[in-house]
Amino acid sequence: MSVLRVGNAAGFYGDRFSAWQEMLDGGELDVLTGDYLAELTMLILGRDRQRDPALGYAKTFLRQLEGCLGTALGRGVKLVTNAGGLNPAGLAAAIASLADRLGLRVRIGYVEGDALDRPGALTANAYLGAFGIAACLDAGADVVVTGRVTDASLAVGPAIARFGWRRDALDALAGATVAGHLIECGAQVTGGNFSFFTELPDGGRRPGFPIAEIHPDGSSVLTKHAGTGGAVTVETVTAQLLYEVDGPAYLGPDVVTRLDTVRLSQDGPDRIRVSGALGTPPPPTLKVGVNNLGGFRNSMTFVLCGLDIPAKAALVRAQLEEAVGKEGLEFVLARTDHPDAADTEAASALLHVHLRDGDRARAGRAFSAAAVELALASYPGCTLTTPPGDATPYGVFTADTVPQDAVAHVAVLPDGTRLPIPPPPRRCLPGPPIQQNPLTRGPSLHPTRRGALGELVGARSGDKSGDANLGVWARTDATWAWLRNWLTVERLAELLPETAPLAVERYELPNLRAVNFVIRGLLGAGVAASTRFDPQAKALGELLRSRMADLPADLPAGPSNVGEVRR
Repeated sequence: MSVLRVGNAAGFYGDRFSAWQEMLDGGELDVLTGDYLAELTMLILGRDRQRDPALGYAKTFLRQLEGCLGTALGRGVKLVTNAGGLNPAGLAAAIASLADRLGLRVRIGYVEGDALDRPGALTANAYLGAFGIAACLDAGADVVVTGRVTDASLAVGPAIARFGWRRDALDALAGATVAGHLIECGAQVTGGNFSFFTELPDGGRRPGFPIAEIHPDGSSVLTKHAGTGGAVTVETVTAQLLYEVDGPAYLGPDVVTRLDTVRLSQDGPDRIRVSGALGTPPPPTLKVGVNNLGGFRNSMTFVLCGLDIPAKAALVRAQLEEAVGKEGLEFVLARTDHPDAADTEAASALLHVHLRDGDRARAGRAFSAAAVELALASYPGCTLTTPPGDATPYGVFTADTVPQDAVAHVAVLPDGTRLPIPPPPRRCLPGPPIQQNPLTRGPSLHPTRRGALGELVGARSGDKSGDANLGVWARTDATWAWLRNWLTVERLAELLPETAPLAVERYELPNLRAVNFVIRGLLGAGVAASTRFDPQAKALGELLRSRMADLPADLPAGPSNVGEVRR
């Protein structure tokens, strides 16, 4: 059976609009996917559906499809997307109307059953697997639309359809899951958001979108169309493999993928072979993402210039607490000021004031107007960055589980047939438990020099509900021998003090020369509710890399061999 070439043209709702056309025009593909859903996106779609029950899907996808549906059909490229969001049937109907208007004949399948009834919730959706997608493709669908499936399922489903994998093909399913995880975030695996972006051939200006060449055994080669920007290297792939994962056992609805078995090696320019993934039986439950409306919030930012910054911030706090009450107020002082600065901006700190409340009026103009009223009656040099504004609703995301056999996973085939997708059979427990690697810090055996940690390591971080993950990889074997013993949970707390009071799990991935930290509760009630400066923890890895530390003097800074072979 031939290799299956699966490309991806969207890593989130708002990604590069032209990517679908670029991927179809750029070279050979069998399948083109688009991942539009995230926790925050489901909240946005839920609010859309509140305003109009016919909505609830990613409208942008329809506009993108208008220019390239004919191209995809003409070239025999199957399109698979989770842009259906909360209303996959609605998006399927809209695509059919679009095709009629364009004079095209298209066979559309869709997957549903992820929506669950949770009283009071704005949205509640189980993360379905890939076999419904495969059923639609087996029935001849040109386009498959889903609601909430796991991101990797967009690539795993086409692989199941191509290679005929059964539920017990656990290693193959695990390998395809890795491939799907690697391409799900679009250009993030081809040089986007890459720690060492200055080493990329084009400086990271416009990375191309990725392709996974999936083989019948589930192994794959990660690549991109010739002539596109960015790069596909062992390190860009490592970075994405570490993105938004917990421990080495990567739970999914169809298989548990052992990330600690994955190996990366060079297969040519911009070609990385991904192999060795082992799979164990999936858990008996599915993850469920639930969005609730948490209330209303508003923010105002004061500029504090020059001397007495803490006293100025304290005065604003006292004045606002007296004006609107203490309940729900949050003050964050960002010391962006520099002593003896030559210009106002460099001499200024920012005081961010947030208010969250169930009362829209109190969180709205009552708060923002009270802030503006201080302009002539507060600290010297008082100014704000914005005029007064109204409050906006915010959501609270929680995650729980539901038994797999309690979810009605259904593939709606192009002819309208509704095909139930049975859950995986109950098997033995999915392998031995994964052990954390907390370590205890020991004395350094190296002569040291002072430097930024990022001189030696790369990092990638992101959000998982109210938690964050932080993956750190070494660029050489020698650096890995040092890093795995040096970067403990205790050391992380010193470098990133906000993690010190939180529960932190540490896992090693030796094949990737990496450690992954899961930081529980860093993001509170989730991205939509967070007032943290970096609400999705996307910059947490770069913050860590910027911290000064005592580095081994015998480990040189600078780039490694970007094309390095890792076996």
